[in-house]
Amino acid sequence: MRRLTKSFYERDALTNARDLIGCLFVHRHPAGTVAVRLVETEAYRGREDPGSHGFRGVTPRTETMYGPPARLYVYFTYGMHWCVNVVCAPEGRCEAVLLRAGEPVEGIEIMRANRGGVIKDRLLCSGPARLAQAMGISKPHDGSSLLRGGAFFCAEDDETAAMREGEISQTERIGLAEGRGHDIPWRFVVPGHPHASRPR
Repeated sequence: MRRLTKSFYERDALTNARDLIGCLFVHRHPAGTVAVRLVETEAYRGREDPGSHGFRGVTPRTETMYGPPARLYVYFTYGMHWCVNVVCAPEGRCEAVLLRAGEPVEGIEIMRANRGGVIKDRLLCSGPARLAQAMGISKPHDGSSLLRGGAFFCAEDDETAAMREGEISQTERIGLAEGRGHDIPWRFVVPGHPHASRPR
């Protein structure tokens, strides 16, 4: 397992959204380590992207997105869910990758407890809110570093390479209203993967 370095995250969100497919996303949780293999992501690109929270500029909510790369951007949605993104590109660019879905690979019982009940493995992280909850992520983790010394990191291994070399579909993003970049094909997913948020 090889941790991703800062140079990986300094690239644009579209490149990173594809290259994060197959990577491990790890949280050294107080209850134990939890990890997923990412199978679905979406890119968001700030001022050039009406679907991005950063489209209208810096706000208290989006400040993390405009900061240095290799950090987490965590936000609240629909008044009930947290979602987690990886901040990309050079500081000031406001680009991020939403982690939409992952296959649990470590700490499954911890994830199940975080989700609050008896939940099938297939559904533990099959959506951005489910993934954040299963990984024990909420507002205090906004701005957390993905570099050495932090509780979070992304890594690649031999299975990452195999997944990248396999079929990866690029589609429209999910859940955006018309006129908010709903038709921009910046979602990446392993087609037919049982842990993806929505089959294609």
